[in-house]
Amino acid sequence: MKYKFITSVLLSVILTLSLTVNARAAEMDAESQETFDTVMAFMGAIGSGDMDTAISLMADDMVWMNEGDKDMPWIGPWNGKEEILNFLPIFGANFKTTAWENTDAFALGDTVAVFGNMNGITTNSGKEIGAFTFALRAKVRDGKVVLWNWFEDSFAVSQAYHGK
Repeated sequence: MKYKFITSVLLSVILTLSLTVNARAAEMDAESQETFDTVMAFMGAIGSGDMDTAISLMADDMVWMNEGDKDMPWIGPWNGKEEILNFLPIFGANFKTTAWENTDAFALGDTVAVFGNMNGITTNSGKEIGAFTFALRAKVRDGKVVLWNWFEDSFAVSQAYHGK
């Protein structure tokens, strides 16, 4: 009897939480939803290697900012679609993502924030970085990504890159 009660309460809590999340998502205004969808589509395209979709979602004047150890060849900023397209293969050759999880994401107007956990290996040393958190601030204009501002544990990434 106690087991059925606990199960019933847990199911009610899960249902309530899921309805709350859906209600919040439904409250997003049209601009925020479009911005969110654009950023998630771009992230998915980059992650899956679908460069045709990624390119179609990039503004010509897009800026990709990734700060950190300038000895790592993928540290930017990278200004403009052409520079970014030249940089992406360099990043791909030097950093292999082994884990990725978006834990929170939301949009307001033209801006999206995404937070999560990831891990990777730097091919320069072959060392695994270890689990770390990331944050992303992205901006969209006219259905295209204009800013991709990436934040990560750049110290841990640099340490792994240099084999420390």
